[in-house]
Amino acid sequence: QVQLVESGGGSVQAGGSLRLSCAAFGHTYSSNCMGWFRQAPGKGREGVAVILTDGGGTLYADFVKGRFTISQDNAKNTVSLEMNSLIPEDTAMYYCAASWRQCSINPGYFDYWGQGTQVTVSS
Repeated sequence: QVQLVESGGGSVQAGGSLRLSCAAFGHTYSSNCMGWFRQAPGKGREGVAVILTDGGGTLYADFVKGRFTISQDNAKNTVSLEMNSLIPEDTAMYYCAASWRQCSINPGYFDYWGQGTQVTVSS
């Protein structure tokens, strides 16, 4: 069983930066993909970025490409999301997730989820 715990969320002004971290516990070696997703009030959950557990290949949503960077440290079982040039539209609950199927920006492929960490960006 896998447990995911996010941290690093907070409140920042537009143009600021935050670094989110996801600590994974359990049989993480059985997953082939880790990802970050977000959900704003009144909207559905959307993919932000994903990373292949083996090899580190990445995929990004168009709306964050060039601003956000996903990375992993397999030795520490940690996945991070570096967020720069934040805008108010980035305000959402951010979730870390693990997939045993396809590595996709689609949240439907992910099996385990963390509880989320709130990111609020003011103008």
